[in-house]
Amino acid sequence: GLEYPLRFSESSDKGWFRSLFVHKVDARKDAHSNLLSKKETSNLYKIQFHNIKPECLEAYNSLEAEVQKRLHQDQDYPCEVVGSWNTWYGEQDQSVHLWRYTGGYPALTECLQKLNNNKEYLEFRKERAKMLISRRNQLLLEFSFWNEPLPRPGPNIYEMRTYYLKPGTMIEWGNHWARAIKYRQENNEAVGGFFSQIGDLYVVHHLWAYENLQTREETRNSAWQKEGWDANVYYTVPLIRSMESRIMIPTKISPLQ
Repeated sequence: GLEYPLRFSESSDKGWFRSLFVHKVDARKDAHSNLLSKKETSNLYKIQFHNIKPECLEAYNSLEAEVQKRLHQDQDYPCEVVGSWNTWYGEQDQSVHLWRYTGGYPALTECLQKLNNNKEYLEFRKERAKMLISRRNQLLLEFSFWNEPLPRPGPNIYEMRTYYLKPGTMIEWGNHWARAIKYRQENNEAVGGFFSQIGDLYVVHHLWAYENLQTREETRNSAWQKEGWDANVYYTVPLIRSMESRIMIPTKISPLQ
């Protein structure tokens, strides 16, 4: 046994001993939405997840495409379709739509008010409701260090990787991915990165484009050959509560093909 009992004075207890267990964090002076989002734009994004009755998928796609085309082209509505997909692997019989509102929350409010007074759109919603099992959405901002999601030609498959983070870790996530993204841009696969503001919180969506599943595998494997990628994965994994991957096929009218 020990010849002398091990004792800690009150001062030492508040010193190195407590430092083993207390992780000191500098006080933040701003919301993570202001620290991580693009400053040069005031875009707000909405992502929609529609779970569709399997027998209605074709009819749903036709109806949704017609309405999306009208809203996308109508200059009176400050919104546009960024991308529209049907899931292939992951959750089945699901459609995913990503919208951009140019002008942030005021643009979103303007669109909602106009649509609520649009009889044609209200009829569309009634018809669409008959085809759905469930639906949910989130309002998103885009990470400042990610690519701007611009229209691209196809054919491509898209992967949406969704990360549910531990509350309080968004800034740390952003710091690591601001460095990590450079390892994933060589093959033009990085489409866009977003984080939630309303809906499920502390959610991150990374959107990637690949020629096919084999190209996806090769592109992802090549990242591990680059010095520094492994460190970013090592430091971000502990921030995640859960994650999921969707492989998606663009609809015919999606700007992201």
